[in-house]
Amino acid sequence: MTDTQRSRIAVLARAGAPIENRFIDVPPPGPGAVLARVYMGGICGTDVHLRRGDRQLPFPIVLGHEGTGIVEALGDGVTRDSAGEALTAGDPVYWCPIPPCHNCYYCTVEKDFSSCSNAAGIHNAEQPGWGSYADLVTLPPGMAIYRIPDATSPEAVIALGCALPAVLQGFDRLALTTLPDSVVIQGAGPIGLSAVLVAKQLGASTIVVIDQHEHRLDMARRLGATATVSLTASAAERKARVLELCGSRGPRVVVEAAGALSAFGEGVDLAGHNGVYLLIGLWSGHGTTPVDPIVLVHKNLRIVGSCFAQPEHYYRAMHLAAQLEQRLPLTEIITHRFDVFRADEALDTVESGLAVKAVIQPARGPSVITHRKTSSPPAT
Repeated sequence: MTDTQRSRIAVLARAGAPIENRFIDVPPPGPGAVLARVYMGGICGTDVHLRRGDRQLPFPIVLGHEGTGIVEALGDGVTRDSAGEALTAGDPVYWCPIPPCHNCYYCTVEKDFSSCSNAAGIHNAEQPGWGSYADLVTLPPGMAIYRIPDATSPEAVIALGCALPAVLQGFDRLALTTLPDSVVIQGAGPIGLSAVLVAKQLGASTIVVIDQHEHRLDMARRLGATATVSLTASAAERKARVLELCGSRGPRVVVEAAGALSAFGEGVDLAGHNGVYLLIGLWSGHGTTPVDPIVLVHKNLRIVGSCFAQPEHYYRAMHLAAQLEQRLPLTEIITHRFDVFRADEALDTVESGLAVKAVIQPARGPSVITHRKTSSPPAT
């Protein structure tokens, strides 16, 4: 491919501003890069926070850090994906949106790419990049790109967006020495639903999900939650129900997947003795909340924070989706689809709680994906 193409992009010019519909010229990919046509770009709660102004931006950005696409062209030197699979034009791909620098302390010493000091999670909207609220994305050299396995729909892969990789990293950070018999999950958005899947894969016999939206709780049950609790009940009623379900010692693991500061105090209260509280949802915004350290000591409670995910977690998430798609309604997690130039409406729908998962699906995008035979290693 030698011609420059025109792409629509949804731009957040500054924190707290409405989305701007723009066009950008996208040249062929340079050496080591990949040009892809967006199939679906996931809408994450973080995008809602950015539009709300909870985090300041250094420059205008193209929103969308979750994406699946179809390879349009490969830059010089690119013949395989980041896992060594042959890659050609027309292949469906999924990418980790935060390219590490491979040259800082966290990359070279701790081997923790999610903590990379120089990772570029966003790009300037004045230049072609990987923001998936667009028709086309340019995936730069060094970004982890994976070919979606045969017989796996991109919908199943993008249905949980960045949430499933983030939850896989979070559970890795727990370093559990025994199987968690009981897990309580605060929130039934994509992070909460991902936690249901991972807890189920780890063999948890009791998985309780708390949320205010019945349609999300219903999806949690369909994915494997053994019980759900409505947030409309009082905090005391919720705790009583959790103890009834998990036993008097309380749950072994509590996962904060609500992204609401008010969830923190309740999570500490719900966690059982010798338990662990995993924080994933509280990524954006600012705030403080009272903590009684004596409670933490008396419970022998560990609190573990987990931010972002690493390329390996995107790879594992993709293959987990491939394994589970035939027996779980992963594609039905996507409840709302919007064109590139309807991004504000899409964000409104996510912010209101109406969507289980919403995606950007460019109207001019491809409707048929052809797969060829490739290997599909286990996700665990």
